Amino acid sequence: MRFAASPTSPADLFSFAAMKKFNFYSGPAILPAEVLQQAAQAVQELDNLGLSLIEISHRSKEFTAIVEESIDLVRELTGLKAPYQVLWLQGGATMQFLQVPYNLLNRTATAAFLETGSWSRKAIKEARLFGHVQVVASSADRNFTYVPKDYAVPDDAAYFHITTNETIHGVQVHEIPEASVPLIADMSSDIFSRQLDWSRFALIYAGAQKNIGPSGATLVIVNEELLGHVDHPIPTMMDYRNHIKDNSLHNTPSTFAIYVCLLTLRWIRQQGGLAEMEKRNHRKAAMLYAALEASELYRPVAEPDDRSLMNVCWVLTRPDREEALVRFAAENGCIGIKGHRSVGGFRASLYNAMPEEGVRHLIDVLRHFEQHHA
Repeated sequence: MRFAASPTSPADLFSFAAMKKFNFYSGPAILPAEVLQQAAQAVQELDNLGLSLIEISHRSKEFTAIVEESIDLVRELTGLKAPYQVLWLQGGATMQFLQVPYNLLNRTATAAFLETGSWSRKAIKEARLFGHVQVVASSADRNFTYVPKDYAVPDDAAYFHITTNETIHGVQVHEIPEASVPLIADMSSDIFSRQLDWSRFALIYAGAQKNIGPSGATLVIVNEELLGHVDHPIPTMMDYRNHIKDNSLHNTPSTFAIYVCLLTLRWIRQQGGLAEMEKRNHRKAAMLYAALEASELYRPVAEPDDRSLMNVCWVLTRPDREEALVRFAAENGCIGIKGHRSVGGFRASLYNAMPEEGVRHLIDVLRHFEQHHA
């Protein structure tokens, strides 16, 4: 149930809001309803074991099967086989900012980076602790509102790192760049949202909490042939090879998070896979951007060619109405649209699990606010 596209009174909005809310937070983010239901059941009891999911041993045959199925589904969605390895780690993408150079960057070597926003900038900062860094291009000159296109990646770089989607600034790399060196990608906020030639990447990492699960798990897909070539010692927990050898069970992992990721991966496959996710995400983003463009109150931040399909960012032409819009949206079922504290404005995250119904409702709320409150 939803209110009419052109509501005549606030009551239409409030009656709907009392029934349903849509989660537009950037992360921890929305999950499919059936995944939440299945996860809740598993917390009570997993597969008639008489035990909760969160109290079974991580080395039990039941949890080993969960890990193995989740790895198989990642391989199925990406089409990647050996020498690629799939790992479930902890620490989020932030830990990967240092784990990647720990494993791949010698002190005298140089890592190349594309700087497109706050998250790529953080990855650059950590890499500088391990070796040399060359930023081949940056969009900082226009407050990260676009993705640089004309740049050259040094042929002697240890690797080239990109952040495929910047949640804070709302830009996305739509064309994966060519590089003669190993390509590393932080895909935390757009992993499995579209079809890609996954074999072009040497290493991919993603915090689960934006598009494939809850917080607490980090997906890493790495070409094993890249490992073991640095000239410095690697602490045990930082060495990808130890996690490969132990099938992501070197230490006690986040069992609940991995299980929910498994449920989400099953859901993606059941919905039609990455091809269907990509179609849905294009439709949702196109609807919202069109509504923002047609407004006199709302202005999208990112340049059109580089706008994110996952995180739609906008500002108001009347900044004095910002707090009123945040309240109005929350009162009417749209939760989490306030922009990141570092940039302000507004942001709606349209991850895989966000239904088109939620986007249409947000558009209606925005239109009603502009017509009656701005």
